This record gives sequence, C-alpha cells and structure tokens, in this order.
Amino acid sequence: MSATDETKHVHSPADIPDDWFKWRDKDLKAAETVSRPSLSYWKDAWKRLKKNKLAMAGFAFLILLGILAVIGPMISPYTVTDQNRPNQFLPPSADHWFGTDALGRDVFTRTWYGARISLFVGLMAALIDFFVGVIYGGISGYKGGRTDSIMMRIIEVLYGLPYLLVVILLLVVMGPSLTTIIIALSVTGWVGMARIVRGQVLQIKNFEFVLASKSFGTKTPRIIRKNLLPNTMGPIIVQMTLTVPNAIFAEAFLSFLGLGIQSPFASWGVMANDALGAILSGYWWTLFFPAFFISFTMFAFNVLGDGLQDALDPKLRE
Repeated sequence: MSATDETKHVHSPADIPDDWFKWRDKDLKAAETVSRPSLSYWKDAWKRLKKNKLAMAGFAFLILLGILAVIGPMISPYTVTDQNRPNQFLPPSADHWFGTDALGRDVFTRTWYGARISLFVGLMAALIDFFVGVIYGGISGYKGGRTDSIMMRIIEVLYGLPYLLVVILLLVVMGPSLTTIIIALSVTGWVGMARIVRGQVLQIKNFEFVLASKSFGTKTPRIIRKNLLPNTMGPIIVQMTLTVPNAIFAEAFLSFLGLGIQSPFASWGVMANDALGAILSGYWWTLFFPAFFISFTMFAFNVLGDGLQDALDPKLRE
C-alpha cells in the first residue's frame, strides 16, 4: 500500500501512524530563558535617549562646557581681572586663544569664568524651582478641593505678573549681585513647575497603589514622596532642562543691562555689553565667543529637553 492509499484510510487521530511524527529533544532551560533582558523605566529611557543623536550631541556639549568651566580659568596664565592696556584688542593667537578685549583682558579666561557664573545661576534657579514647585504643586494636587482652589488662585496671580518686570524691580531694590539675581529669578520661576506637578498628581492620586497606601494609614508627606513624585519625575526633569537655559539667558540679559554681575568680574552678558563698541571697530572676537556660548548652551539644553521628553514618555516605551 502506498503512502497515498494509507492517507486515504485515516479517519481519526488514532489511525495516524507513529512514523509520521518525530519527537524533538526538549531543553527545559532554553524554554525558560528570557529572550530579552528586563529593562527598568530609567534604563529604557536612557536607551531611547541614546538613539536621539541631536539630544546626545547637546548632552555631550554640556558636559564639555561644564568641564571647561571648571578647568578653563585654571589652565590659563591670566586671571579674570588682569588688565594690560598695551595688549588691548589682540586677535586670537597662541598667547591669547580667544584674543583680548578693550582693557587687554584675556577673553578665553573671562569666557570660562562667565560659564561658571551662567551655569551656576541656571542650575540654582532650576533647583529652587524644583523644590518649591514640587512641594507646592504636590500638596495642591493631592489635597484638592478648597485647598487646591486657594493655592491655584495664588499661582494665577503670580503667573499674571510680568516676569521680567518683577526681576528688574527686585534687582533695583536689592542691588545687583549674584545672590539677588538668583532670588529674583526664583520669585515667580517656580510657578510653571508647580502647575506641571499639580496636573501630574491629579492624574495619579486615584491610582490603585495610592489608594492602597491611604488604606494602610500612610501619612500625606510619605505618599507624596514615595508614591506620587517617583511617577512624575519624567515631566519634572524635562521642565528643569528647560528652566536652566531660560535662567542663563535672563542672567545674560540682566548683566547686559548692567543689573547683574558687575565689572571687573565676568559673565557672558557683561562681556557682550563690553563688546558693543568694539564690534563696530571690527574686533569681532570680543562679542563672538560670549554670544556663541550663550546661543549653543541654550540650544543644547533645549534639544536635550526635547530628547528627554520623548525618552521619558511611558507611551513610547518599547
């Protein structure tokens, strides 16, 4: 009987010959092996961020900027206040890598000293916005009801005030200094952070794990610290990366107007102000370097913030 004839007489599974099948060796260990390693939320976010070439380029630029801000003035043989009139307006050379300004001061040294000031102001303003905004927004969103209504009316009043006008008034009253700039930038700068945190907390506070903590009698500060904040860190980090360049630009603008850091000390805004007259005479390097680093620092923070926004979005998690 041929195989074709045998196939025709099969009417049930019991009639199927055993030689039609071949058993494969079983490997229980291989069956239990996880084909893809488990990734935490932050590892997955870092993996996606690395795929964003523009964001990583901005991140690398900021790291390099921070390193040079620390070691730049150290490796220079000049100080930020050194004046040498005979060497005024020297172009970039082996002795003065970024040239000299109207008072013969080394632009390379002043540029990196200015980077210290600008980064310090930006980071301090972002940290103050973080702590005040997270605490205020977290309490407002978690408590809800009348408490939330009152706290949000306060935020609306502060949000309606002209930001730059408040900063300038404070600087005029308190006097220009580094501390005054940080205080002035932080008076209303935390409002945006508070609104973001409040919105996130309103979404999360009714989730099961939060209700479970409440049922066990967990106190409000611990619920906010342990349950709510870790699940809102994505938007918070993105907001901080956008706060830093805004503060850097505000400091540079105020210093440019003479309300910030005062000469002979340097910031990028002070250097730009000092270079206004020189640029008309063709001494381009006096304005180019501070303007370049202001622009690229803001650009780097913004592209990094955009990259983090995509990387930390749980909807895009693989």
